[in-house]
Amino acid sequence: MTDASMDRVHRFRAEAATQGLPPEEVEEWIRAGRPAVYLAEGGDGPLVARIGGVPLLPHGVPEPSEPFVASVDLAALPPGATGLPLPSDGRLLFFSGVEVDGIGRQVSDAVLYVPAGIPTVPSPLEPGWREPYRPRELRTVWHQPSAQMPESFALDRWGEFTEDEQFELADELADAWAHVGGYRPPWDLQVGGHPVSPQNDPVHHARDPEEAGPSERGGAAAHGEGTDDWALLATWRCGDDVTELDSGVVHWVARHRDLAARRFDRVHRYVEMA
Repeated sequence: MTDASMDRVHRFRAEAATQGLPPEEVEEWIRAGRPAVYLAEGGDGPLVARIGGVPLLPHGVPEPSEPFVASVDLAALPPGATGLPLPSDGRLLFFSGVEVDGIGRQVSDAVLYVPAGIPTVPSPLEPGWREPYRPRELRTVWHQPSAQMPESFALDRWGEFTEDEQFELADELADAWAHVGGYRPPWDLQVGGHPVSPQNDPVHHARDPEEAGPSERGGAAAHGEGTDDWALLATWRCGDDVTELDSGVVHWVARHRDLAARRFDRVHRYVEMA
């Protein structure tokens, strides 16, 4: 954790104390945070990622089933900043259409890993696809703890029988965290951390697709898996790039063990809108 992040944690404890929030839950909120990298346009730093345009694919790779979204240079990310067992170099390529699919599904070619040194060539989409997303270069990088959405925190903390007072406490913790600067910076692409979602938490849904919707307030784990087995790999805020979606977001979610094994063919993909 960076010095700035540690300072924010200290100020959060102080702010929570002035509001009379339970110290045990304050520490749990801190513990539940996950490191994340936020990427945006602007700045004069190295090129970390690019969004839209034509993907660069290795020779012989089948055409992806969905349009190209982004390419991330893993070597350009701060070491350990995502908290995920990702390769230290090479590129991750993300693909997604814009059809809303908030329940999510496994898409075998939603994420492609291209190891460093592998030759690539521009690979335009076949006629009939939508136009490529607007090309943009992302050179601004923030890395800081990412807090859970309050409802997700409450469900992980207290389970399927979470009471209204506990959901309210989670909201108060989130407000105290935001008050000391714990909000997300301006960003287009997030790698690692916790999701921010206009509908369902995609990580919760991946763990238990039958129970993870906010209206059901489902439990924290499914099929014997722990709460840390599934993780957010990345989120793209579509913005004006996708006029078909109102405040659209795309999430890619995976198990830690699959990321460590470079089984990106097991990633789940979610498309949502407000």
